[in-house]
Amino acid sequence: MKKSLIALAALGAMSAASAQSSLNLYGIADVVIHKDKGVAAKMTSGGVSSSRIGFKGTEDLGGGLKANFLLEKGVDLTSGAAAGFDRQSYVGLSNQFGEVRLGGVYTAYDDVAAATSPVFDSVLSPTKFLPTLNDYNYKPDGNIYYASPDFGGFSGAASTSLKQKPGNKATAFHVKYEGGPVYVSLGYQRDSASGSSTTFTRLNGSYDLGVAKILAGYGVEKDVSKDLTLGVDVPLSANLTLSAGYARAKLDAGGTATGFGLAAAYSLSKRTTVYGGLRNDNVDAVTLGGVDSRVGFGLKHTF
Repeated sequence: MKKSLIALAALGAMSAASAQSSLNLYGIADVVIHKDKGVAAKMTSGGVSSSRIGFKGTEDLGGGLKANFLLEKGVDLTSGAAAGFDRQSYVGLSNQFGEVRLGGVYTAYDDVAAATSPVFDSVLSPTKFLPTLNDYNYKPDGNIYYASPDFGGFSGAASTSLKQKPGNKATAFHVKYEGGPVYVSLGYQRDSASGSSTTFTRLNGSYDLGVAKILAGYGVEKDVSKDLTLGVDVPLSANLTLSAGYARAKLDAGGTATGFGLAAAYSLSKRTTVYGGLRNDNVDAVTLGGVDSRVGFGLKHTF
């Protein structure tokens, strides 16, 4: 009888713990086949979203306080290769005053940097060569991150990393407003390494007209470039969206990099999407990592 009571007590404790805690497995599988000018056709993992698998969970500590964690690793679907938890990996606390995260956390600047990138921020987007979207340290080691609660559509975040390596540090913040059809964000980051530093600033905005969503952004990497992005997302039906975009970077060293992209995405279900389109960058953009011309088609599934 005593053993039965102990077993029932243990079962009750486990049930209570499970009611206060949650653990979720999630992921994205995304592959695109693309043909670039002068290069053989290639299959790439992550055309719209990087392929990944992750574990996340929370524990209710009472009084509105929660403990949170996330472990996420990238997966190359073309080979099945997967490194360690090379994406985000952190533990933190949250309550009505916001959330603190500690570990391998994306910076506050990274949260908003590509928020209004046209053409689904995919490998077909003309923004992929822009220095303000590529040159910064998006996930410094030993990062401390704080995100505020929402105040009537206004919110913000700040992050700073410890000097895990001599002289290396990344400090960033963002503020944003999301209300109705309007989105506006401002992000800033300062990267320091070996006695030198670089700053990044981006102002992004979008407005949803219903028949189309207008996207725009302006960015500056100090002593490197100033860039502008323009785009539009047009819902052609409940499942089909057409997106077009233009990007330009005026380089401080001379030259102007430009690119154009056009793509369509069709939702087969809430979790599965097929997409395809084209992209063209000029010579100066190619020197920054762009492509002369590209045509691609892909498939994305989330779980």
